[in-house]
Amino acid sequence: MSKIFLNILLLVFLLPGMTPAQVRVRVFADRKPSSASLSVIHGKFELDTYDGSPVPIGSGDPVILALYEGRVAVKLRNSVSFTVDSLTVRGLTGNDHFSLRINGSPGERRYYSGSLKCIADLRVMVFTNICDVEEYIAGVVRTEGGPGRRIEYLKSQALLARTYLYRHSDRHMIDGYNLCDNTHCQAFNGVTSDSLILRAASETRDQVILAADSTLIVSAFHSNCGGETSTSDFVWLAGHSYLKKVIDPYCIKSPNAHWKKTIPLAEWESYLKRSGYAPSGVTARSYNFVQNTRHNEYRIGTFSIPFNTIRNDLNLKSSFFSVAQEGNSIVLRGRGYGHGVGLCQEGAMVMAARGFKSDEIIKFYYSDVIITDVKYAKPLKQETY
Repeated sequence: MSKIFLNILLLVFLLPGMTPAQVRVRVFADRKPSSASLSVIHGKFELDTYDGSPVPIGSGDPVILALYEGRVAVKLRNSVSFTVDSLTVRGLTGNDHFSLRINGSPGERRYYSGSLKCIADLRVMVFTNICDVEEYIAGVVRTEGGPGRRIEYLKSQALLARTYLYRHSDRHMIDGYNLCDNTHCQAFNGVTSDSLILRAASETRDQVILAADSTLIVSAFHSNCGGETSTSDFVWLAGHSYLKKVIDPYCIKSPNAHWKKTIPLAEWESYLKRSGYAPSGVTARSYNFVQNTRHNEYRIGTFSIPFNTIRNDLNLKSSFFSVAQEGNSIVLRGRGYGHGVGLCQEGAMVMAARGFKSDEIIKFYYSDVIITDVKYAKPLKQETY
């Protein structure tokens, strides 16, 4: 199958003019499923092994799947067993729901809608959920949105999730699906029955966020910015005009606004030396650095290292921190949680609680953007983060 044809095939699933638009999501993508149990929760399904004779599956009927000699072994309720290279458990009514549990772990059971495709790929089974876009969006909001319960906050999260979906709909084109379900794409742990989240998805249906040139924005967000968001070029190579520094007064009293970490002085010195620092004539205050506003780099004389690199290397909550030497320790006093680019979730929650609408929340964190139907979006010439 040619790359161009496959790309067109995947994007067809996402065209909003179709009813309903669908998305293909690889589920349990960060696991290595070798067995699975599927149960019908609601609706009507058939198991299609592409031999021209699909098998009907009723409510409560378990379907047991397992890897066997490089193929998928299937066992049904009536003790019928067989092996195939691939199969699809296809929903037939448009309102079909099932549960999926992998590797015999009770904690891994998740709930999905639509259909499920399974193929044997080397030593794992690859599961692809084919579901309605808006049910997917609601599931992402449930997984990614945190504890926020205000409808306008949830609507802002739905706008971000939908924008991400359409901007990155070909991210896994070569693999035969649109997105995976972990943080490489968007976290998605299945559908939700939460009425408020479903309402947020419904009230923003087909709406996305566009830059001034009508392209889909990089819909970045994070837990807490510490009172000031970051420009995108501090975190990634690419800069975007709509991802500017924003002073955020709304999040500064939220749970993730501040943090502190103490590191032994010898450990800090060792880390800096491994990073290329060659000390000479060090005084007691040489390591101090105050970050009242966001800086890109931590500097000691002529030596510099990006704060974001330090954050990643030392597993810190954010790159927005000051450095102080106190005796034989280095104390990092930080602000925020996450990369700091785009929407600050805890700030957005406070804005929603104070009566701001979802479009006002979005436009506070993203400069000069447009919220409109996805049909007005221009295609990207080349994807950048």
